Amino acid sequence: MADGMLEVRVVSPDRVVFEGDASAVVAPAWDGHVGILRGHAPMLTLIGAGEMNIGRPGGGSDSFYVVGGVLKVERDRVTLLTEYAGNEPPEQITGDAIVFADDVEG
Repeated sequence: MADGMLEVRVVSPDRVVFEGDASAVVAPAWDGHVGILRGHAPMLTLIGAGEMNIGRPGGGSDSFYVVGGVLKVERDRVTLLTEYAGNEPPEQITGDAIVFADDVEG
C-alpha cells in the first residue's frame, strides 16, 4: 500500500474483482451510499445494490455494480465481500441478496 492510500479488495463468489490502492471508495450501503477516505473510522456495513466507485491514485476511477454483501473498513483497508460484482447490473437480483431498512430492527 502506497502512503496516503487505501488498500482495497473486492471479492465476489467466483473471483477477486479488484485488489489495489485507491484514494477513495464510494459504495452502496443498504441505507444509502457511503464514502471512504484514508483515516476513516473502523466500520462494518451491509451492502445494497448499485454502482461502486474506486478512485485511483493519480486520477481516474474504476467502477462496477455490486449486489449484496458486507463492507469492512479497518486501518485504511477496505474489504468488500459481495454476492455479485460486474461491469453491468445483474439481469436479476434475488430478494435475499439485498437488505432493506424494514428488515433491520432498531
